[in-house]
Amino acid sequence: MKKIRTLIVDDEPLARERLGGLLAGETDIELIGQSRDGEEAVTAIQDHSPDLVFLDVQMPQMNGFEVIEAVG
Repeated sequence: MKKIRTLIVDDEPLARERLGGLLAGETDIELIGQSRDGEEAVTAIQDHSPDLVFLDVQMPQMNGFEVIEAVG
């Protein structure tokens, strides 16, 4: 079975940790990384082409919608 390559993007460390912990128990999820802000997210998405992104909408500097716009 192919795993779903997943990226977590959130500016809050506890939120990233909690979501990562929940996903760790899922056998069909491969957590490929975590990003702390929009700029890191754009780079990670372009570099790793994840299948699924858990993307926080409200982040400083670059919000989730701006990340979506930047990666197309």
